[in-house]
Amino acid sequence: MADPSYSIMTSSPPRGTKRKAEEMVEPRRIRALHEDVVNKIAAGEIIVAPVHALKELIENAVDAGSTSLEILVKDGGLKLLQITDNGCGIKKDDMPILCERFTTSKLKAFEDLTSIGTYGFRGEALASISHIAHLTVTTKTAESSCAWKAQYSGGKLAPLKPGQSAEPKACAGRQGTQISVEDLFYNVPTRRRAFRSASEEYAKIADQVGRYAVHCKGVAFSCKKFGEAGAGVAVPANATVRDRIRMVHNSAIANELIELEVSSQMFGFKADGLVSNANYNGKKTSLLLFINHRSVESSAIKKAVEQTYAMFLPKGGKPFVYLSLEIDPARVDVNVHPTKREVNFLNEDEIIELVCDEVRERLGKVDTSRTFMTQSLLGGGKTPTISKANTIPEDSDAQPVSTTNRPGSTKAGTQKPYENNLVRTDARSRKITAMLPQAQNPSAPSRESTSDGIEYIYTDKEPTTCRLTTIKELRASVREDMHNDLNDVYANHTFVGIVDDRKRIAAIQGGVRLFLVDYGLVCAEYFYQLGLTDFGNFGTLRFADPLPLRELLEIGVAQTRALEDDGSGEFDWDEVVPAVEQQLMSRRAMLAEYFALEISEEGELLSLPLLTKGYTPSLGKLPNFLLRLGPHVEWNDEKACFQSFLRELASFYAPEVLPGAVEGDDDDVASRRITLNRAVENVLFPAFKSRLVATRALLKGTIEVANLKGLYRVFERC
Repeated sequence: MADPSYSIMTSSPPRGTKRKAEEMVEPRRIRALHEDVVNKIAAGEIIVAPVHALKELIENAVDAGSTSLEILVKDGGLKLLQITDNGCGIKKDDMPILCERFTTSKLKAFEDLTSIGTYGFRGEALASISHIAHLTVTTKTAESSCAWKAQYSGGKLAPLKPGQSAEPKACAGRQGTQISVEDLFYNVPTRRRAFRSASEEYAKIADQVGRYAVHCKGVAFSCKKFGEAGAGVAVPANATVRDRIRMVHNSAIANELIELEVSSQMFGFKADGLVSNANYNGKKTSLLLFINHRSVESSAIKKAVEQTYAMFLPKGGKPFVYLSLEIDPARVDVNVHPTKREVNFLNEDEIIELVCDEVRERLGKVDTSRTFMTQSLLGGGKTPTISKANTIPEDSDAQPVSTTNRPGSTKAGTQKPYENNLVRTDARSRKITAMLPQAQNPSAPSRESTSDGIEYIYTDKEPTTCRLTTIKELRASVREDMHNDLNDVYANHTFVGIVDDRKRIAAIQGGVRLFLVDYGLVCAEYFYQLGLTDFGNFGTLRFADPLPLRELLEIGVAQTRALEDDGSGEFDWDEVVPAVEQQLMSRRAMLAEYFALEISEEGELLSLPLLTKGYTPSLGKLPNFLLRLGPHVEWNDEKACFQSFLRELASFYAPEVLPGAVEGDDDDVASRRITLNRAVENVLFPAFKSRLVATRALLKGTIEVANLKGLYRVFERC
């Protein structure tokens, strides 16, 4: 009897099984794949689901100049996917090669890829569909006296019925083209079994049709299920974009849209669209993005838009955005994804920034009524009510809105909000610092004052656009390191007060949670990001009397030596000042151009970069800042140089540590403490809400100390 283990070891492995190295007797021969296998592989990359097949067919129909598209779907597009248009049609002579790979009327030479102005151009869509479905095409041109019908299989003409000729057959028909895709993935059973339900696939198809129905002005769209009388999507040709959004989505969105328009000759683009205002609040972001009239996806644009809206919408609120970007075709590469779902274009960061700035400006100018939940915190313990702030006059006949709920006036069915979910949003509510008696510090300046007592001079200098790849990479690394939950806290926080200015700790409220924040650490990160954002466009903090650079460096050496010198004599401090001075003097031009740090030929410090209005860094830290620019900046590598210099600049701008407040404090220290605390509350923390990207590094500087819901649970147990 044969040993079964021996038979298992010597039998050839099944097809597709990985073979171990000791089993490889000799290398296997390399063979060319069969053409049918190649075509099915290509079809699997382009036609992933019925919705992708429909997207290709819609784009071909619009390219043909159609003004009406009728779409019929059966079993989510797996059984039948039919699209009928009234475009220019296909000539009979072109039908034999219609479904062969790489046959197209859009390209002639490779150079034409740099100026693509149509949806399709590779000639792969119909070819791919014909390899994984039964494809039938009926078409008629304006010059033809009849329509022509043909069936395709594997990219070639196939007979309509067994025994008949494969040549196109004459038939009755109207001008345009009708394409029927039946039994999609019939010969790829694994792919077909992967689809969970027909209704889910139809929902994807309806969403795709809705996107093009909104964008393609002058084109009528109709999409319905097979056997149903009514259409799921129906848009007439003469509808405006706003009306198309109303028909495809709903009136709640269409009524809250504002127009958007921005362009730039420098970056060769223009953008227009409709975006929701601050009154609309969706559960998820709806982004209808078109680049050169092609429906695409972009995580970078979506993330930037959500960040922009975070300042205007309540926590968790998402916007609706329809955006159409027209970019010079020479700057766009559309051939980067098999389904053309993504595109690459030049100056992506700059274009996104311009679009988001325009969105932010338009949202800030919207003059309409807003509704907020308010809570009375002092006295009375009234039930939170809805207050309506109107910035436009209402009808004279309208009744005033009551801001309090009297007993017994609550409508039936209205639920009382739970107190553990309430958040203070009333700007009139008093802060902790307002409860302190003013008599303790009669010389304290008014909190209503926003002036920092410094005169600012505006120049007509044009802002420069940063095209340095290293700066773009550093900006991208900040975005990639963003912590979403923490970013929401800082973007929507309420400043409570400074807890300890000696340890640089402040308290903020985020939703129903209370946090202690190391604002020294947060400021260092904020000013670093500000340096990246405004790179090459800093303001200037100019000295009335230039400061001698060498003397500043000598002071910095004396300070550092007093703290770090261990008395061993191993380090020669006398060489530090000349070495650092030589480094800074040799790079005066770069420091002035990129960082607004000007040094004269005589070695005098003329100016420092001004990062933000209303806040001036402590000049007591200036000697140490200049000294650290020598050993702590990597001058020989561009990216590392910019990163390390901006880190040192951010450390210089971070608020200094002040000694603890005691009786009989020096007047200068007391005045500096008052000025610094005002800047932290009125300048820096408001800036965090609008411009800070909270990275993971800030997690160690942000500690949650109280949660209203958690406190309620404790009291309930008591």
